[in-house]
Amino acid sequence: MTAFWCERAWLTDGVRDAVRVQTDAGRVTAVTTGAPARPGDVRLTGLVLPGLANAHSHAFHRALRGRTHDGGGTFWTWRERMYAVARRLDPDSYLALARAVYAEMSLAGVTAVGEFHYLHHPGGGRRYADPNAMGEALRQAARDAGVRLTLLDTVYLAGGLGDDGYLPLDEVQQRFSDGDVDAWAARVADLPGDEDTVVGAAVHSVRAVPADRLAAVAEAAAGRPLHVHLSEQPAENDACRAAHGRTPTALLADHGVLGPRTTAVHATHLSVADVAALGASGTAVCVCPSTEADLADGIGPARRLADAGSPLCLGSDQHVLVDLLAEARLLEAHERLAAGQRGRFTPGELVAALTADGHAALGRPDAGRIAVGAPADLLAVRLDTVRTAGADPEQAVLVAGAPDVDTVVVGGQVVVEGGRHRLGDVAALLAGAVAPLWEDR
Repeated sequence: MTAFWCERAWLTDGVRDAVRVQTDAGRVTAVTTGAPARPGDVRLTGLVLPGLANAHSHAFHRALRGRTHDGGGTFWTWRERMYAVARRLDPDSYLALARAVYAEMSLAGVTAVGEFHYLHHPGGGRRYADPNAMGEALRQAARDAGVRLTLLDTVYLAGGLGDDGYLPLDEVQQRFSDGDVDAWAARVADLPGDEDTVVGAAVHSVRAVPADRLAAVAEAAAGRPLHVHLSEQPAENDACRAAHGRTPTALLADHGVLGPRTTAVHATHLSVADVAALGASGTAVCVCPSTEADLADGIGPARRLADAGSPLCLGSDQHVLVDLLAEARLLEAHERLAAGQRGRFTPGELVAALTADGHAALGRPDAGRIAVGAPADLLAVRLDTVRTAGADPEQAVLVAGAPDVDTVVVGGQVVVEGGRHRLGDVAALLAGAVAPLWEDR
């Protein structure tokens, strides 16, 4: 049993002072407000929040940071750089990279990540001796870094959607594909969950999964989290309308993909009807503001989606920035720029997106709150830094960032202390994992 004494804590009814959180076997067993610290308590200063959920990650994209800005380009030219990295990864190099990336997330207060995993196989249509070797590398990486994992194993069957229909897979995309839905489902069946791993599913996009296979994926994923890239680019919408006479959202709705277990990622370019369909179905939406800005994707209708009934969560996606607190600020900032109005999301709504709603999207509905029975996943944000000094704790989410995270607790165990991860020098781990992927280029 371990007790944590929090100078201030964000509870379900707001920020409270002097909160004592008792834990046992990785879960919260008691929460007492206005309580003095006791001998042996672990003291957490500043503001303590529930652990953050990073609801959308592509771990291997972290290798692209700072290497895609020569000459501008588009999402599609950026994708060519991404494919170049994908060609080089194997289970060992993927383990090293993902371990470092997940440790970077941990330093930012993330205690659970949704990994949108489609880098499954070797090149050339071959298979590893263990067909899930790349997924197991991600599981091990998360375990090493002290981050809970939702492995969103992804269906990828086509190379795109053109004027004449679905395109064949190219050389790199063959690494992503199992060939058909049945083969994908059989492989995923050999990926058991565990205490820290939820095995979910994903439709890569309406470009990569033919319409007549969408229902089969939804059926195979029944009872598990199901995520899908949706309307990230106008070109996706145009191709879908040309091929199917409807938007990607309408196509997913027609084939039973939408619903309360589904999370649409990006959802940037939506019609009024799309927003209504997502909200009415209870489909969650994961926004990734730093990626949307970096790739010039646009600003999605986040406020309208929330008002329509879609829970919002946040993801760092391609990891141009690994700072979920900053993603929350960007969500609000983008809304202000689009609407010409301040206060589009309250601090409480932003915290919900960072915590409870994000964890729910990852198949962890009991997480994301400091309450009896919840996982003992906490982070302490300093309120005495140059960014946070003088801030109202109730509004700290609008000024704090990853550098202000002091302590991170996962399952009652301290993973980050004094801003230092238990793995040591995370920057060195990142440099050592990224550099080999760019050698001889």
